[in-house]
Amino acid sequence: MTPQQIAAVKGRGIVVRGNDVDTDRIIPARYLREITFARMGEYAFYDERFGAQGKVKTHPFNDPRFQGASILVVNENFGCGSSREHAPQALMRWGIQAIVGESFADIFSGNCGMLGVPTIYLAKPDVERLMDFIEAIPGAEIEVDLEKKVVKYGDVEIQARINESMRESLVKGTWDTTSLMLEAKDEIRKTASALPYLTNFVS
Repeated sequence: MTPQQIAAVKGRGIVVRGNDVDTDRIIPARYLREITFARMGEYAFYDERFGAQGKVKTHPFNDPRFQGASILVVNENFGCGSSREHAPQALMRWGIQAIVGESFADIFSGNCGMLGVPTIYLAKPDVERLMDFIEAIPGAEIEVDLEKKVVKYGDVEIQARINESMRESLVKGTWDTTSLMLEAKDEIRKTASALPYLTNFVS
């Protein structure tokens, strides 16, 4: 299956405030033992969302006003800490399709891009205004336009930054390297059959 071309992401927003939100907060380490990523969405921010015996805490990901949101807005150095790919997997499987913030840890941002989840950079004042807007009007639509490199909400349009190689791969639909390899499986088999170290050097 050819990866989807992602020229824009539209949806409702959700805000997680605070600098240096690390991957252990996004997905606690004990859930890394899961054999697949299938349930990762259940564990997003788990220890900040639930207490002892599963008691529900106050957290944006528990707030009914933000259920179904697909654009996460964050502050500085989001996704720092370990390089675990489970963190973007958890966010994506919760429903996040794009993340807008002041800055991101490089490995986290790269892992997001490999899942088709763009990480978009805005200046701090612009992030704060967007956060305030989302919290004041939870159901309002936010648009992240990757072709024009802008974020739109209400009557506001803000110029944004995005890693150009990530933007290009998303817009062209080349971000899912696994799908691209599977699509080229016949060519891969043909090349492999001609490699001497895979055929015991027998031509």
